[in-house]
Amino acid sequence: MKIGDKIVYPMHGAGEVTGIEENDVGGAKKSYYVLRLPLGNLKLMLPVDKVEGIGLRDVIDKSQIEDVAEVLKDFSDPAQGSWNKRFHANLDRLKSGNILEVAAVVRNISRRHKTKKISNGERRLLDLATQILTSELIYALEKTPEEVSQWVNELIDTRLAEEDASEDFTD
Repeated sequence: MKIGDKIVYPMHGAGEVTGIEENDVGGAKKSYYVLRLPLGNLKLMLPVDKVEGIGLRDVIDKSQIEDVAEVLKDFSDPAQGSWNKRFHANLDRLKSGNILEVAAVVRNISRRHKTKKISNGERRLLDLATQILTSELIYALEKTPEEVSQWVNELIDTRLAEEDASEDFTD
């Protein structure tokens, strides 16, 4: 990893490596990568000696953007179980660090939120998933956060009317 790299840190999102700093921790000098996230201007310090095990990966390239779009446009996964079970299943998907899993979480919870009341926990999870997805797409699409949000919402809304109609029919 080097300065200028765009990477994804699972459960936090994508950012750019802006430097390497040394800090004194418990009397020992430790090196840290400085990661700047584009949303909220957050600065994360990642210990250089622990980077291997934390699931960092490169931001997706342009060839993978269509895969993300397909997930966002696809039909939602059927809601199963209580909100608590859904919450933990979605949390596990976010922890995977896989952008397609993150996109599916954003799609599923967003559509549910537009048609039904969701719990506060699911709302917070939606906010986190949206932040993680948006931060990576900012780099992959080379767009502003507003442009990315609009793109994502348009894709999610693609099947919303169809899903509403099928739910009404099966109720």
